[in-house]
Amino acid sequence: MEQTPKDTSPSWGTNTKLVVALTIVVIVGALLVKFQFIITPLVMAFLLSYLFHPIADFLQRKLHISWNFAVGIIFIVIIILLLGLLTLGGVGVVQQIQSLVVIVQDALKTLPQLIDNISGQVFQLGPFKLDFSHLDLNDLSKQVLGMIQPMLSRTGTLLGTVAGGAANFFGWTLFVLLVSYFTLIESRGLRGRILTVDVPGYGNDFARLSRELGRIWNAFLRGQIIIFFLTVIIYTIVLTILGVHYAISLAFLAGLARFVPYVGPAVNWVVLVIVAYFQEFTLFHLPDLTYTIIVLGVALLIDQIFDNIVSPRIMSNALKVHPAAVLVAAIIAANLFGILGVVVAAPILATAALLWKYIMRKMLDVDPWPEKEVTQPPPPPGSRLFVTIRRLFRDRNLNAKK
Repeated sequence: MEQTPKDTSPSWGTNTKLVVALTIVVIVGALLVKFQFIITPLVMAFLLSYLFHPIADFLQRKLHISWNFAVGIIFIVIIILLLGLLTLGGVGVVQQIQSLVVIVQDALKTLPQLIDNISGQVFQLGPFKLDFSHLDLNDLSKQVLGMIQPMLSRTGTLLGTVAGGAANFFGWTLFVLLVSYFTLIESRGLRGRILTVDVPGYGNDFARLSRELGRIWNAFLRGQIIIFFLTVIIYTIVLTILGVHYAISLAFLAGLARFVPYVGPAVNWVVLVIVAYFQEFTLFHLPDLTYTIIVLGVALLIDQIFDNIVSPRIMSNALKVHPAAVLVAAIIAANLFGILGVVVAAPILATAALLWKYIMRKMLDVDPWPEKEVTQPPPPPGSRLFVTIRRLFRDRNLNAKK
């Protein structure tokens, strides 16, 4: 019996593939430029999905409920918390931050006069003597004002926009939560299904890339968020005890400063000095300068503890990127994505480095994965929280030995 030949789809030539690839790149680039305002909310939605996945998995296993029900519980709790925060303290926090910006702006206006007075004096601090009588600090004050005042004016405008556009902010927050909810629902308990890419012949490569990227973002999202909240809590308690005004706002500034190496802590210290020096209240009625030095010294001590003890133990140098490179990446990401770019500059840089290494090794026709993949055994029965904490310290020790 004669068989009818099976029709086959003709293969594309090199020129056709090149034209199609360039067309796709141009279309994607044009869409990104046209709809760049939606990139940041989408990134936040995927980050939330990734963060909430282990929580939903925990609820599903412990409560023996369906995946959809576990995800629904998480987002109901989030919405209740957001509504509670907006009702109880949202407006007050914005007003506090606006007042802080106004105070810093007013203090900067008197900065030249203050520096002029300091430049001709000699300060005696116990056995130490600070002689400013031979220094001319006027040029320095003008340069500092030229750099800081435009930034503060933009900050005040931004805060006014956020306060006045509360409805718009609430709308984008709802959009982020909806996208995150549906993304997590459709993953159906499998983290790999949050974002899937299927290219024939590259399944193993994409699986390895997914695992490597998972390690990068796990280290950052969980580690850096823990550091952020620890910094906010500790700064809030310490600044409240010291009697520094706007303690909550300054604590959030200190937490955000942890995301930007070098510059972030320096900005935090400058703002602390300005607020402590110009506020009317001082602890135990100390002189303004002495009180300011105490506040600055406490802030330096807290940051040193975080830099040398807390951060290395939590982060374990997992991102393996240089702090100076993170600083440059934060500046670039801030122009592209706003405040979110500053927050995720470090993992974006680590992700770019990983993709660049993979692409270059493929271009040179060498093995893209020369190193043996480090795998961790499944956690033993018991508290997964304590297992996770033990792994954090164990990974740090392993990295230190390498």
